[in-house]
Amino acid sequence: MQATAYTYDPVTRSGQVLLDDGTPVPFDAPAFDAGGLRLLRPGQRVRIETTGAGDSRRIVLITLQTF
Repeated sequence: MQATAYTYDPVTRSGQVLLDDGTPVPFDAPAFDAGGLRLLRPGQRVRIETTGAGDSRRIVLITLQTF
């Protein structure tokens, strides 16, 4: 699934992405670390993998979207 980086805190390596419908979904350090990223800037397109649905949805992997 694709999304847009919305917030990112380099100290905690956590933040939020916005799904294409505008829904914010938070991610934590393990999801960020799983993707091997070093930095994330707001506005970057990312690819995410999630588990759960609705309010229990959580991101387990976040990587940069490449074309």
